Amino acid sequence: MKIILSTLNAKYIHTSLALRYLKAFCGNDFDVEITEYTIKDPAMNIVSDLYQKAPDVLGFSCYIWNIEETIQIIRMIKKVRPELLIVLGGPEVSYDTEYWMQRIPEVDFIVMGEGEETFHHLLQEITMTRKYHFVYGAAYRKGAEIVLNPGRPKLKLSDIPTPHRFAEDLPSLGNRVVYFETSRGCPFSCQFCLSSIEVGVRYFDMDRTKSDLLFLIDSGAKLIKFVDRTFNIKRDYALEMFDFLIRNHRGTVFQFEITADIMRPEVLDFLAENAPPGIFRFEIGVQSTNDLTNELVQRRQNFTKLARTVSKVKASGKIDQHLDLIAGLPEEDYASFRKTFNDVFALGPEELQLGFLKMLRGTGMRQDAEKYGYVYMDHAPYEILGNDILPFTDLIRIKRVEDVLEKYWNAHRMDHTMNYLIKREFASAFDFFQEFGDYWEERGWQKIGHQLEDLFTRLRAFLLDRGTLQMDVIEGLMKLDYFLGHKYRPRKIWWEFSLSREEQSDYMKLIADHPERVTGDFSSINIAKKDLQKHVMIERLPFQLEHYLQSGIVDAEEQELLIIFYRLDAGGSAEFYTMPIRQPAAT
Repeated sequence: MKIILSTLNAKYIHTSLALRYLKAFCGNDFDVEITEYTIKDPAMNIVSDLYQKAPDVLGFSCYIWNIEETIQIIRMIKKVRPELLIVLGGPEVSYDTEYWMQRIPEVDFIVMGEGEETFHHLLQEITMTRKYHFVYGAAYRKGAEIVLNPGRPKLKLSDIPTPHRFAEDLPSLGNRVVYFETSRGCPFSCQFCLSSIEVGVRYFDMDRTKSDLLFLIDSGAKLIKFVDRTFNIKRDYALEMFDFLIRNHRGTVFQFEITADIMRPEVLDFLAENAPPGIFRFEIGVQSTNDLTNELVQRRQNFTKLARTVSKVKASGKIDQHLDLIAGLPEEDYASFRKTFNDVFALGPEELQLGFLKMLRGTGMRQDAEKYGYVYMDHAPYEILGNDILPFTDLIRIKRVEDVLEKYWNAHRMDHTMNYLIKREFASAFDFFQEFGDYWEERGWQKIGHQLEDLFTRLRAFLLDRGTLQMDVIEGLMKLDYFLGHKYRPRKIWWEFSLSREEQSDYMKLIADHPERVTGDFSSINIAKKDLQKHVMIERLPFQLEHYLQSGIVDAEEQELLIIFYRLDAGGSAEFYTMPIRQPAAT
C-alpha cells in the first residue's frame, strides 16, 4: 500500500512538522512518503504530480491558510482516482468534523486532534480488518452515515519517535525553516486561540530535545522556529535551553514564542550577559492593552511587566522582538485599538504585526460571536467583518494601517525617516500609518506594484501634499535610508543630486587626499582613488547627521557631506560617514 502525506504550505521555505511526526510514528510498519506544495502552486500541477505518484492512501494536513485550496485538490484528484482513500487531519478539520465530512464527500476519513497514534491505527485497519469503529479519534463513513468516534487519550510524548532525522530532509535544511517542538499544550485559556482547548503542558525528554537540536545544527539548519505556545513557562527549563543553545548555536538562529509578563528577571539578565547578538528572536503576543478586552477573552496579562521585559530585552541589543496585535477583540473599538497600537509601538519592537480577529472553529470566541454582534467570513480564514462597536468601515481603515506598517516599518527600508516622522511630525505612530494608508488608498496605489524607489517617492508626495515642515531634513534622512537599503552602489536614485558633477569630482578628490577629514574609521579603509567611484556615493545633507543621531536634535545651521561606502566583500553592505562642508571643495 502506497501512502503519501501532503500539505500546502504558505511559502516554499516552510516545512510541515505534523507530517514528519506522522511518518516517524509509522516507522517501519508503513512506508510513508511526504510531498509538500504551496498554496500558490497551480492546482492542476499538484493533482498531476500526485496522480503520477499513484498513492493508495493520500493524507492532507489542513489549516485555515490552506483548507480551501486543499478542497480543490481533493475534488479534482478524486474524479480521476475515485478508488483513492483520502484522509484529512490538522486543526482546521479537528473541530466541526461532521461539517467537513458533509461538505467534502470525497473525504473518506478525518483524524481529529493529536494524530500520530490515530493515523497509525487507521492505516492498520485499512490494511487488515477495516473495523474503523475501533479507531478512537477518527471520523469515517459507514454507507451514507458519518461516524465520529470518541477521542483518543493523549500520547506519552516519549512514545513519539523523533521527526527530525529523515535523510531526505537534510539537503534542504539550510534553505528552509525548521519547526521544532519541545512541549505540547498551553497554560493559558485565551478564547480566540485553539491552544486554549488543550489543558496542561507536556514536555519532551530534555536529552532527546538537545540531541535533535545538535543534529539539526550540525546538519546545516539556519533557522529553527520553536512552536511551543509559551516557551518560558518554566524558568529553569527556559534557562537550561537558552544556555544550551548559546553554547552550541554555531550560527543558527532560533525563534521562540514567549509570554513577556512572566519572564523572570534572572532569565533576562542571563540573556543580556551571555546571548550572542542575533541568534535569538522573540515573538510576543500582546494582542491588546485594553484591560476589559483581555478579561473578556480570558487573557491574563500584566502590560506593565510585559513592557518592562520588552524594554530590557531591547536595551540589551541582543535579541530582535516581534510583537503581535489583534484588531477586533471584544469591547475594543477604533479609539481603543489606536491606543493599543501606540502603547505597543512605543516599546520599539523590530517588528509589529497587526492581525485581525479570526473566528476559529472550536474556540470560545466563535461560540460567543452573536453576543458581541460579530459578522465574519463563512469560509477560512473566518476573519471578522465587524461587530457591534467596530464596524466594517473602521476595519478597512485599520487594514490600511497594516499595509503601510508592513511596507515601511517591518521591512526596515526607512528606519531613520520613520523614527523622525513619528516622533516629530505626527500626533502618534498610529496617526502616521493611518494618514499615509488613507492617502495610499485614495491614489489607488494598492492596485499596482512598486519598486524600492516608489516607496520613497510616494512617501515624499504624501508629506508634501499635507504640508509637512522640515522637508529638507526629512529628504536628507530618506536619502540616507535609500543608500543604506542597497548592498551595492545603486544605479539610479529618485531625486536630483544637489551636487554638480564638478562638485562631486572635487569632493571625491578631497576624500581620497584627506580621508582623515571623514568621520569614524573611514581612513582605515585605505580605498584607492581609482576605486572611489565604484565604492562610494556622496550627497549634501542640510543638517548635521551625526549630531542628530546622537542627540535627536536637528542642527540645520551647518551642512554635512554624506559619504556612503559600499563594501563588496561578504556579499556587500553599506556604511555611512560624514564630513563637514566648511572648506572649499577643491582645498
